[in-house]
Amino acid sequence: MQTPSCDIVRSLLKGHVPADSSEEQSLQRIRDLIETASAPFSRDHFDPGHLTASAIVLDDAREHTLLIFHSKLQLWLQPGGHFEPCENDPSIAAAREVLEETGLCCTPPGGKHVLHDVDVHAIPARKADPRHYHFDLRMLLLSPRVPVQAGDGVSAVRWVSRFEYSAMNLDPGLVRALKKVWK
Repeated sequence: MQTPSCDIVRSLLKGHVPADSSEEQSLQRIRDLIETASAPFSRDHFDPGHLTASAIVLDDAREHTLLIFHSKLQLWLQPGGHFEPCENDPSIAAAREVLEETGLCCTPPGGKHVLHDVDVHAIPARKADPRHYHFDLRMLLLSPRVPVQAGDGVSAVRWVSRFEYSAMNLDPGLVRALKKVWK
């Protein structure tokens, strides 16, 4: 099987401006990964890890975001996950993950793929998988605020307003991404 091209990811990273030093470090680590890893999209590439795609999903009014309660990690997070074999477009992968985890169909704003945030974070060892890193490409997606249901790997899902997320004890990288939306 041919390894998917990193050209789309390179293009998105080229124009990305980090919001803080943590995101700047993540951006550099992702650039290094795609230049050195033999299979950066593969969920089996553990040293140091692999690319993932997630979505900051906003409602049409841009007043709410969609969060999932991740069953394994026991955290409120943005929807997202691994690339499928031969997948290399983070917008498509992120939208697919949102659909699998919540049943919601999303679209990029104005039809343009927007890399909203990047974050590299540790994933604990589990079963046969060693501890590794997810090099997450967080895409901005839009959807009407409709009822949603928990799907694959998700215990709960909910729309959270721009005024309530700060009281939820979210991961600092997710807080940064949401602050960028609602600055």
